[in-house]
Amino acid sequence: MPKKRISRRRFIAGTAATAAAITAPYVSTSYAAGSLSLGMWDHWVPGGNKIFDQIAQEWAAKEKVDLTIDYLSTQGNKLLLTIAAEAQARAGHDVMDFSAWEPAQYSRQLEPVGDVMKEVLATNGPITEAMQYIGTYTGDWNVVPSTRGSLILPPCSRIDYFKQEAGIDLQAMFPAGKDPAPEAANWTWDTFLVAAEKCHKAGHSFGLPLGATTDSLDWVGSLFSAYGAALVDAKGNITVDTPEVRQVLDYSKRLYAFLPPDVASWDNASNNKWLVSGKGALIFNPPSAWVVAKRDAPDVAEKLWTHAMPKGPKGRFAPLLPRYQGLWNFSKNKSAAKSLLVHINKPDNIRKLVAGAAGYDIPPYQKLLDYKVWDDQGPPPGTLSHYPNRGDQRNVMPCSPAPPPIASQLYTNAIMPKMMVRIGRGESIDKTLAWARSEIEGYSRQ
Repeated sequence: MPKKRISRRRFIAGTAATAAAITAPYVSTSYAAGSLSLGMWDHWVPGGNKIFDQIAQEWAAKEKVDLTIDYLSTQGNKLLLTIAAEAQARAGHDVMDFSAWEPAQYSRQLEPVGDVMKEVLATNGPITEAMQYIGTYTGDWNVVPSTRGSLILPPCSRIDYFKQEAGIDLQAMFPAGKDPAPEAANWTWDTFLVAAEKCHKAGHSFGLPLGATTDSLDWVGSLFSAYGAALVDAKGNITVDTPEVRQVLDYSKRLYAFLPPDVASWDNASNNKWLVSGKGALIFNPPSAWVVAKRDAPDVAEKLWTHAMPKGPKGRFAPLLPRYQGLWNFSKNKSAAKSLLVHINKPDNIRKLVAGAAGYDIPPYQKLLDYKVWDDQGPPPGTLSHYPNRGDQRNVMPCSPAPPPIASQLYTNAIMPKMMVRIGRGESIDKTLAWARSEIEGYSRQ
């Protein structure tokens, strides 16, 4: 089937331009002084804000900067609404916290920070491709990748259910404090399907949401990537009808039969509740579900193990939910802002941020994934040891490699989970592909 190119201009109104901007030289050793304000995501982990305060205010005292930090909740979209209002008014905080697709959406209002990233990368080493995909959308870095609030969503599974029902010893396959055992090569999406069927028949189905939620979109995006299936390619061409997409849909039909019947209506809390209740054998999630279980259901928590994603024909991919800090180009104190962004991303400070959030946050630098905080968490001892990537696992942004303005539309409209639900409920692959193509083409007419 011929490919159709989507006009990026027509695809989403107001998309960020890709023209490079010229910035004044940045000298990291200069004392900036003056005042500076930050609008930050309000961390849900107790202590997550406190440690950031300490790191930032230590810098402010040294640099003689009057620093103000506002923590803005995502509940009620307070952070999102603040970002939108400041971008329109061209006034507000100097530095803002962004998630996922927002750096591309607001790239026209952001100051390039390639000079900051040059210094950060020289110290911390290479960054994951998934972080670059959003952060360098304009060609240069227009945001600084954040450890604080960035996470991946690997499997969190019941050790006992997997061993009893599926015959899989997760602790032996993914041992605490060590790289995956050779047997981990057999942890594939095919093995996953067999385990899902066995656990389902035993009354412990995998809790895999398929609604219009981030948890749904993230794990489904990882599945598509593992098979090399993309709905739109890196140039903006629609690639809905390919052998790889058909293969994923055929797989989805079989998997859907072993999931709870109401997964299409689950929200982001549903999968957590499914696991903590003791019903579920597996979910895809950061450590938040385990933390809740440790508090509310310790008998469940001591049987949970976080481990690597299944492997597909194109590799093993963990879904990434990233955060970034961006500097508005209308900021009055860009020199101070850039100095602070470098300071926050020094290795010692990244280590403090990870420890302060009890291992919930994931650094975007492979070189900084050897902290003991993950090995030290329990019960059971070492339960989060394989939360960060080990072995052959890589991070991926769902809906990539489509250009971010297009990918954000695929993501927001939950096209991939909806395709899986349609297939699971008996619709033919051809009809589902036709529906998906029509939906994506419809964006270009808006």
